[in-house]
Amino acid sequence: QVQLVESGGGLVQAGGSLRLSCAASGGAVSSYLMAWFRQAPGKEREFVAHISDSGTTNYADSVKGRFTIFRDNAKNTVYLQMDSLKAEDTALYYCARGSGRGYNWGQGTQVTVSS
Repeated sequence: QVQLVESGGGLVQAGGSLRLSCAASGGAVSSYLMAWFRQAPGKEREFVAHISDSGTTNYADSVKGRFTIFRDNAKNTVYLQMDSLKAEDTALYYCARGSGRGYNWGQGTQVTVSS
């Protein structure tokens, strides 16, 4: 059984920072592609960042230079460090783990950026 639990969302002013956490059970985060997605009201869910089993990272153009994805294997947790936040970053943020048949998803954590 795969379980992904996001935390760390909240309300922050533009220019501020948040760190999101994704605590995983049912497998080591170092053994899977781990990703963050987000979905704003009225918009499609969009890719934000991922880290592969080999440690390779990738980012959406909209967050490059501002967000960082990393993992702590001892805690079996993946993080998304979000700096220089903008109002357009407001969304429900989801952690996801790659599988042979798409992604397994967490429940999401809300990030709201005030301007």
